[in-house]
Amino acid sequence: MADSGKSMEQLTADLRQRREHLQQGGGADRLAKQREQGKLTARERIAALVDSGSFEEFGLFATHRQTQFGMAGREVPADGVVTGAASLDGRLIHLASQDFTVLGGSAGEVHSLKVADVMQRALKCGSPFVFINDSGGARVQEGIDSLSGYGQVFFANVELSGAVPQVALICGPCAGGAAYSPALTDFVIQTRKAQMFITGPQVIKQVTGEQITAEELGGADAHMAHSGVIHFVADDDLEALYICRRLLSFLPSNNLEEAPRLDYQGDVEPNPELSRIVPVDPKQGYDVRQVIAGIVDRGDFLEVQAGYAMNMVVGFARILGRTIGIIANQPAVLSGAIDINAATKAARFIRFCNAFNIPLVTFVDVPGYLPGVQQEYGGIIRNGAKLLFAYSAATVPKIQVILRKSYGGAHVAMCSRDLGADCAFAWPTAEVAVMGAEGAVEIVFRKEMDAAADKGAKRAELIEQYRSTFASPYVAAGRRLVDDIIEPANTRRHLAQALEYLQNKRDQRPPKKHGLIPL
Repeated sequence: MADSGKSMEQLTADLRQRREHLQQGGGADRLAKQREQGKLTARERIAALVDSGSFEEFGLFATHRQTQFGMAGREVPADGVVTGAASLDGRLIHLASQDFTVLGGSAGEVHSLKVADVMQRALKCGSPFVFINDSGGARVQEGIDSLSGYGQVFFANVELSGAVPQVALICGPCAGGAAYSPALTDFVIQTRKAQMFITGPQVIKQVTGEQITAEELGGADAHMAHSGVIHFVADDDLEALYICRRLLSFLPSNNLEEAPRLDYQGDVEPNPELSRIVPVDPKQGYDVRQVIAGIVDRGDFLEVQAGYAMNMVVGFARILGRTIGIIANQPAVLSGAIDINAATKAARFIRFCNAFNIPLVTFVDVPGYLPGVQQEYGGIIRNGAKLLFAYSAATVPKIQVILRKSYGGAHVAMCSRDLGADCAFAWPTAEVAVMGAEGAVEIVFRKEMDAAADKGAKRAELIEQYRSTFASPYVAAGRRLVDDIIEPANTRRHLAQALEYLQNKRDQRPPKKHGLIPL
């Protein structure tokens, strides 16, 4: 109850004083220490991310209810997490930013309830949710209440999944159970100053005897190259926030909307440079990202998980202002062969794009699945099936462009007509076959080669015969496996036209709760 002995001016002054005090988080000394470590504070991160003056905070005065373990009467400003709504490039987002200066950003009951609440608000309003992580973990003083709070955040992550985009920024420690919330989001951006792991180096040493540093175990480079948990690496907080803004610019606010279409000029003029990027010789490598840059608007391609499973390239771009999701084999790495990690990486990206109405464009140059005992033992059959499932289940516009090799089961897996591609193009360099001509003649024509006087000449003759009979793009076009054989220079125009006429595509599927992807 307000103090009736005070005037409105006094009450207002008291409110302002309280707000200013709480907004200082752990105090001037701890804020300064945070900055000395090269990190922004929780509120500075929000200010750097959203449109100026647009942030509306929720729960500034929220506080814990713990009375034991030294917590009775202890002030915990905003309970260690800043939550609210704002606009980003004029569009609504909801967000939470953990405050490491307040009890190390530890997540207690109210802390987590604030996060779960703002997530529910994002769901109700149909806006993206951004979670900036910087926390020492669960608040041990609150025991199982803190664990319950974590559970409610995880449940909310799953409720939001596929309904609104979720982006997690790892800007400090993120250990133990806390790491599972980012893992449940759509995209994770980690700075080089941050570490994320379930069990830390000390626990691993005690249990297994292995010695490893926190950076080696849970640093950004480790998660990008090895675990595949994260999608982007940032040098610092500002770069992480920039990546977040750029990423959200490609995405719709929710699953009921289309991604924003930017202003564009109808430039679909031929690009002769494309004809010079891809070698005719199928054994020569090249960087498929050069092909992508030569086709999309202004060469602007936001690659996702650029350092993980690099034999598969995925990311966002635009054609005539319209967002597209790109999946491409990368001949410069493992000749573009599909392995376990590449299949999983592509499948997850396809599932995201399908959930948020983003058309898929697939560039194919694949010799097959990667052979090897470890691939078989590791489950290439199960994991490779994820790619088949993701493409088959996707109902957004799907366009395939065969650049060069498209062999065997990998041809089918890379968004073939048989998996529901709405439009399939092939360059003149395309080869669609069960396997490469060199390998095929060793199986099909072994007797003829053995009987020939000049085995080398006979082999070359038979290779050319096999190519023209089975591997030529004209054979594939004759079987309606591709719709058209196009000049590389005109690829952008063909894609723009296809995206235009497919924009109102409706794909009817049998009613069911959901399919069972081979996890």
